[in-house]
Amino acid sequence: MTEATDKAVARVATTNGSKYLQQLCKHWSHKFETEFDADTGRIAFPTAALTFAATPDLLTMTLAAPDAATLDRMETVVVDHLQRFAFREALEVTWTRGDGA
Repeated sequence: MTEATDKAVARVATTNGSKYLQQLCKHWSHKFETEFDADTGRIAFPTAALTFAATPDLLTMTLAAPDAATLDRMETVVVDHLQRFAFREALEVTWTRGDGA
């Protein structure tokens, strides 16, 4: 990925954050470089980077991309995949641009 200049953070309330981050990393590991354990994960997409951090009741996702258009597209891709894995939950995912604070 080229140098990331745009960043978004989503904090998703769920008790299954560890499960979802592992499922997403395993799912994308067939196409992209991934690293993960029960608490953290990283996916290196060609045009973006996604990191995960899971606690007992929260999944934090941080997405970095070279521009706003790529960030927009990747936010949608990530949420679509997360919601497929989390179909039993009505997860609310809201991305915050910038440092996410």
